[in-house]
Amino acid sequence: MSTEEQPRSFPRRDAEGRILTLGDLLGVSLAGLVIGVLALVLFEWAFATMGAGGFGRTNGWLAVILPVWLFWDDFRAWEFGAARVLAALAGIVVGVLAGLLAAGLAAGLPPLVSGALAAAVFTVVYAVIWFHGVHWLARRTG
Repeated sequence: MSTEEQPRSFPRRDAEGRILTLGDLLGVSLAGLVIGVLALVLFEWAFATMGAGGFGRTNGWLAVILPVWLFWDDFRAWEFGAARVLAALAGIVVGVLAGLLAAGLAAGLPPLVSGALAAAVFTVVYAVIWFHGVHWLARRTG
């Protein structure tokens, strides 16, 4: 397992293409989440302006598309084995449950807001569990 860094890339990655730090993973995934929320708000505004529905009715969970794409890219960078599968499954289960809990607590808000909050909680929880889990399990399983 080489930790040689690829030149001038963000997030910083090792020679195999795996993200090197939790800060990089969180930073890029949260930036993707913000971009997703902004895109949803823009579409909502455009459709509401055209009279195609009320503002805020889109499910905010859609904002998680770019972070999931990043997580999938990092998942593929790890060699095939139990470490990556177990870490990903644990992150998905706990992240979705935490996101659903957050959405439930924000149930009185419009779906765009409660879903975006749920997507943010999922993104943070998944990133932390995935990053620490895959590194810990990879050390244990060789």
